[in-house]
Amino acid sequence: MASKLFPTTVVGSMPRPQHIKDLINELISQNISTEAFQRAIDSAIPYVVQIQEIAGIDIISDGEWGRKSYIGIIADICSGFDLTTREVNGEQQTWHTVTDILQVINPGQAANEAKRLKKHTENDIKVALPSPYLLSERMWDKKNSVTAYPTRKAFTESLIPIIRTELIKLRDEGVSIVQFDDPQLCLLADPNISKAFEDVNREIDYSINVLNRVVDRIDGMKFALHLCRRNKGRSGWIGEGGYEPIVPGLNDLNFDMLMLEFAIPVAGDKRILSRLSNKFDVGLGCVDCRSPHIDTPEEIVIRVEEALNFIDSERIYLHPDCGFAPGSAAEIPIDEAYRKIRNLSLAANILREKYG
Repeated sequence: MASKLFPTTVVGSMPRPQHIKDLINELISQNISTEAFQRAIDSAIPYVVQIQEIAGIDIISDGEWGRKSYIGIIADICSGFDLTTREVNGEQQTWHTVTDILQVINPGQAANEAKRLKKHTENDIKVALPSPYLLSERMWDKKNSVTAYPTRKAFTESLIPIIRTELIKLRDEGVSIVQFDDPQLCLLADPNISKAFEDVNREIDYSINVLNRVVDRIDGMKFALHLCRRNKGRSGWIGEGGYEPIVPGLNDLNFDMLMLEFAIPVAGDKRILSRLSNKFDVGLGCVDCRSPHIDTPEEIVIRVEEALNFIDSERIYLHPDCGFAPGSAAEIPIDEAYRKIRNLSLAANILREKYG
């Protein structure tokens, strides 16, 4: 997957300029057609690619600019969702909620993103997909979803073949790296959150089982899993605590890479890296994507060298802790994101000089 030490990437989303946010809102309000929206996004993708390439990033994303949120792609693929307002962590937020049996109406949305991205870069690319377990946690609602899916698990199970189809289409499009996002699994490491579950270890095992079933017998691709404590931008994060409670489950995952955040203070001790199976490469979150502080190359190098006490350099990829704008309303300035990923690349060069 990499031909040099300390390859760099972004987790997925990049901040959206205001005109892209306006486009997304116009699409949601149906003031423009899907075709017009796609044409506009097609012309915008070279810009987000150029930001990453000039910064020195090795593995490129399309910034997820064509999505309302990183999980919102499922509502582009399937009917059966309504946009509803729900209280989430004390805030009123607009969410896609499943209210009817899913019908696949636009298969291959992720592959379309890849096709568009490939036109604008010679670098390796990757596309991110949400885990079915995460989607069920975010989009199933006890009040509004039960007539379609009586339980959250029933909804999760219905998503597995849909995400598998997207994955196969990505493979057929020639995408070699697919990243699955599942911050909900990471939140199960927080004792204040996990206590809500009758058997949290069974919950962890189920989330891993779902991912293994999604990728089962699909070859020709590398699979990465991104874990974080949710990204609330300037407001910080939701979960706290190290990865220890979920490591046994992670070691049963049939993936190639784990992408872990370590730049924020609540992410726990890097010693946990020594407990991960050697089958995994490790994406090391070493840049804070939430605060306005611009990590210097030297600060990033220190974080990576701490990890080198527990894992070989050949297994380490470098990236920010999370996407800069998981939702389209995020207010992180795009120039701030550029400076952060530029310093990430400069840190990688320092490390290559030192350890190459």
